[in-house]
Amino acid sequence: MTATTATSTASVLLPVDGQLRRHQLGAPGEWRRPLQPISSRIAYAAAHVVPKPLADNTPGAPADLDWDSTLAYRHELWSYGLGVADAMDTAQRGMGMDWEATRELIARSGREAAAVGGLLACGAGTDQLADAPHRPGGLQVIVDAYREQIDVVRGAGAQVILMASRALAQTAASPEDYLSVYGTLLAEADRPVILHWLGEMFDPALRGYWGSTDIYSATATFEGLIRQYADKVDGVKVSLLDAAHEVALRRALPDGVRLYTGDDFNYPELILGDGQSHSDALLGIFAAIYPAASTALQRLDAGDDAAARQILDSTQALGRHIFSAPTYYYKTGIAFLAWLNGHQPGFAMVGGLASGRSVNHLCEVFVLADRAGLLTDPDLAADRMRTFLTLNGVS
Repeated sequence: MTATTATSTASVLLPVDGQLRRHQLGAPGEWRRPLQPISSRIAYAAAHVVPKPLADNTPGAPADLDWDSTLAYRHELWSYGLGVADAMDTAQRGMGMDWEATRELIARSGREAAAVGGLLACGAGTDQLADAPHRPGGLQVIVDAYREQIDVVRGAGAQVILMASRALAQTAASPEDYLSVYGTLLAEADRPVILHWLGEMFDPALRGYWGSTDIYSATATFEGLIRQYADKVDGVKVSLLDAAHEVALRRALPDGVRLYTGDDFNYPELILGDGQSHSDALLGIFAAIYPAASTALQRLDAGDDAAARQILDSTQALGRHIFSAPTYYYKTGIAFLAWLNGHQPGFAMVGGLASGRSVNHLCEVFVLADRAGLLTDPDLAADRMRTFLTLNGVS
C-alpha cells in the first residue's frame, strides 16, 4: 500500500521562486491499521507535545500542555501498532519542556498506555539540573539526577531510555567518567534499558559524548560499556545520521542487544537490513509518517519486503527535509504536519519553537507530505495551509 496517484479537489497557491504557483493536492495513501500486533520489528515513534494555544509559549516560559491533544496523538500512534517513545528530544526535552512538565507527561502517558496496552518507553535524563560548566558535586550529582528520573519512568510502568546528558557532557573529563556514571546506573537497573546516543547535529551541547570527538574512539567506549553490561541493555538508539556507522555497530553488538535506528535520513535501508542483520526503530520521523510506517511494517510481517521498502522509500524525501540542518529544529516540521492533519488546534509549540523553520521550509513539508500521501484530509490541510500563508504575509 502506497500513496495513491489520484488527486483531490483541494489546491493551494504556494510561493515558488518568488512567484505563487498552484499546487494540486493528491489523495491520502491507502494506509491500514494492523489487525494484529506488528512482529517483524519493534518500532517506536518519538512523539511531540502540543501546548495550549493561549499559554505563554515563549522562550523560557514553563511548558503548559494541551493534555487532551497531546495524549490523543499518542493514542493515534498506538492505534497503528507502533510503540510510543515519550519525553525524548522530539518532546522538546532541553528545548522548551521543563522537568516538571516532563514528569507529568511521563505519568499521564503511562496511565494511557496501561489503559490500551500500548508499548511505551520514556526518556530519563538530567535536565532538572541547571546548565553549568563547573558542577558542585561532580558526577555524583549527575548520577542522582538520573536516578530521580529513572524512578519516575519506572513508576509510570514504562521502559527506561537513558538519554544523553548535557550535564555529563559538560562535566566529564574522560571516557572513564562516562563509564563510571553509566556503569553505576546499569548495575542498579532492575530490567534492561535502552541506551540513547544522540549526535551533536541534534544537540550541539552533546559534542564529544563518550569522551571524544573522534567517532571511532567514542564508539569503542560505547561498545565497551555495552559488552560489560549486556544483560542490562535491551538495545541502543543511535542518532548520528551515519548509516555505515550504524551497520558496523549493529554487527558488533552482543547477542540479544538490539539496535534501534535513530537515523531519520536512512531508515528504509536500516530497517530492511542487509541480509545479515537489521535495525529496529525508535524514530522521530515515525511520528510524522506513522500511517505509512505501520503499513510498511505490516508488509514486512507478511514477507513482502519489496512493498515495505517501496512504502518507506516514498517517505524518505519528507524525512530528509524535516531533519535537514539545523537538525535540532526538526520538531517544528513534525508539529506543523500534526496541525495540518488536525491533531492540534493551532500551530503552536512550547518555547516558541514554531518559529524554528522558515515559511519556505514548511511549504516544502506540505508538498512532500502530500506527495507521500500523508495529508489525511486534503481539504483541511489546504485550508490550514492557506491560513498559515496569509498570516505570514503570503497572498
